[in-house]
Amino acid sequence: MANKRQLKKQIHYACGALATQCIIAGETVNGIDTKSMADIVIDITHLQQTSLERCSFIFDKSEADFANAHEYNTAKHKYNAEAYSRLIKEFNEQVAQLLHRMNTLLPDEQREANKKAANK
Repeated sequence: MANKRQLKKQIHYACGALATQCIIAGETVNGIDTKSMADIVIDITHLQQTSLERCSFIFDKSEADFANAHEYNTAKHKYNAEAYSRLIKEFNEQVAQLLHRMNTLLPDEQREANKKAANK
């Protein structure tokens, strides 16, 4: 991750792409449960909102808690790296769950056609 701004852009992009796929599938695939697909879109927006909120946090120590500025900066960097790693990991896990839910809503014929297209 380059910075918080880039992370937020990536979250926006990923959630937007997922929601778009749900909307397109709901409109174009015959036999799909549009109500359940709409529920997934709502869950995607909730994921986006909570993930963006979690991008902003504060290191809970001050420079006075450390022997020098170098130790403070090292601890702060480690804290930020761990927090962002955890955020990204949890975001990816939730995206995987949403993708699984999206795929289970597809009719069997469409799922097989998608597998064939992916194997080409």
